[in-house]
Amino acid sequence: QVQLVESGGGLVQAGGSLRLSCAASGRTFTIYAMGWFRQAPGKEREFVATINWSGGNTVYADSVKGRFTISRDNAKNTVYLQMISLKPEDTAVYYCAADKSPFIPVLDVAGRRERYDYWGQGTQVTVSS
Repeated sequence: QVQLVESGGGLVQAGGSLRLSCAASGRTFTIYAMGWFRQAPGKEREFVATINWSGGNTVYADSVKGRFTISRDNAKNTVYLQMISLKPEDTAVYYCAADKSPFIPVLDVAGRRERYDYWGQGTQVTVSS
């Protein structure tokens, strides 16, 4: 089993920045990739970004490309999501997820929610206009 704990959410004005963290524990050697998803009220959970745990390759949703950056610190078993130029439409609960399948750096594959085996409990991000 792998446990994921997110932190760093909060309230920020439009145009502002936040950095989310996700700490992994347990059988982390089974993880190939870690990703971020988000879910706004009344909407389905959607893919944001993912990163290959070993090589650092990344995949982003088009809606966040150029504004969000995913990174990882293998020594700390932690993945980060740096978010800049935040918009009100970025408001959502952000979830960290871990994938035990070999990493495939293609959006249509890496962005599939069903690929991910473990999920955190989420952290709220609210962007005010």
